[in-house]
Amino acid sequence: MEIFPFSIILQCQRKIHMAQNEAGTVRKTQDETTRSHQTTPQHPIGSGFGAETTAAEVIRGIDLSGKTAIVTGGYSGIGLQTTRTFVSAGARVVVPARDLSKATKALAAMPRVIAAALDLMDQTSVDAFANRFVGPGQALHILVNNAGIMANPLTRDARGSESQFATNHLGHFQLTTLLWPALRRAKGARVVSLSSVGHRRAKVDFEDPNFERREYDRWIAYGQSKTANALFAVGLDVIGEPDGIRAFSVHPGGVITDLIRYMSREEVRAYGVLDENGRPIIDPAHNMKTPEQGAATSVWCATSRQLEGLGGVYCEDCDIAVPVPGDSTELRGVRPWAMDREFADQLWNLSEKLTGICFPN
Repeated sequence: MEIFPFSIILQCQRKIHMAQNEAGTVRKTQDETTRSHQTTPQHPIGSGFGAETTAAEVIRGIDLSGKTAIVTGGYSGIGLQTTRTFVSAGARVVVPARDLSKATKALAAMPRVIAAALDLMDQTSVDAFANRFVGPGQALHILVNNAGIMANPLTRDARGSESQFATNHLGHFQLTTLLWPALRRAKGARVVSLSSVGHRRAKVDFEDPNFERREYDRWIAYGQSKTANALFAVGLDVIGEPDGIRAFSVHPGGVITDLIRYMSREEVRAYGVLDENGRPIIDPAHNMKTPEQGAATSVWCATSRQLEGLGGVYCEDCDIAVPVPGDSTELRGVRPWAMDREFADQLWNLSEKLTGICFPN
C-alpha cells in the first residue's frame, strides 16, 4: 500500500531542496529533475477547436473506459458538465462535494459516479478524503480541481487563511499532493486547475496573501486565487513530468452558475451578461458561454492527445492561450504574473508554509 507518511510529513525534504542561510531567508537549489524540465511554450497550437466548442465535441473519439477521474465540485455548473462528459466516454468519476446531499441528487442518474464528502476549507476533511482514495491502491488518471468560490465577504478557515485563497488554491494544493501516489500509479495522469481570466485582477501578494494587513477587497482576493491556480499548474508540471503527470490551468469562459451567488442582480446585470428577461446571454466570441462550452477546455486539457508531452500552460477556448501584457483590458489571454516560474516557486513555498505540507518529500 503506497500512502504518504502523514505523521512525518512536516519533516519531509523536497526534491527542490530548501536551505536556510545565516540571515534566516530561504533559498532553493533545483535538483537535476527540475533543471531538465522542458518548458512548454505559452503559445496556441492550432487545436482546431474554438470558443463555441462543447465538451461533447472535445471528447468525441476518446475512450476513458477503465480510467478514474476526480472532479471537485463536479455536481453543478461547469463541474457537472465535466463529470457528465467523462462518464459519457466510459470513465469512473469520483465527485468530492461540500454539500453531499445536493451532489447525490444531482448525480443520481449517472452510472459509475460516486459522491464523497470534502470541504476544501477543512484540512481534516481533505486528509480524510485523500486517505480513503489512496488507501486501496487505485490509480487516478484525471484530477480536475474545479470547485471554487468567488467574491464572498471576508471569512477565514481554521488556519486563518482568507477563504477564496483557502478554497480555490490551498485546499486543492493539499488535495493534489495527498493524491500523488494515485496519480503516479496511472503512469500518465493529468491535473487540471480551474483558473479564470479574473486572474487579471491581481497578482499573488506573497507578503500578505490573507489580507491581515491590507484592506480586504473581494475581487482582488478572487483575482489572487485565480492567479494562484495558474501558477500552481506551472509548478506542479515541473514536479510531475518525470512521473508522466502533466498539469494545465484553464479559463473556462464566462458561464452563469452558482459561482455568482455572492453578487447582487444589479452587479450581474452591470456586466452585461443578462438579457432584458434576466436570462444569460450566450455569445462565446465575447466570453459568454453555456456550461457545455465552459467545460470544453477542462475536458480538452484532461484528455486531448494534442497535449501529449506538453504541460504547465494556461489554456482557454480549447487551446493554449496567448500571453498578453499586464495592462491589457482584454477578457482573454494570460497575464505575465500568472505564468512566471519564479512566482510559481514562491507560491509553492508559501503553500507549504500555510498548509504544513512539504511536497515532494
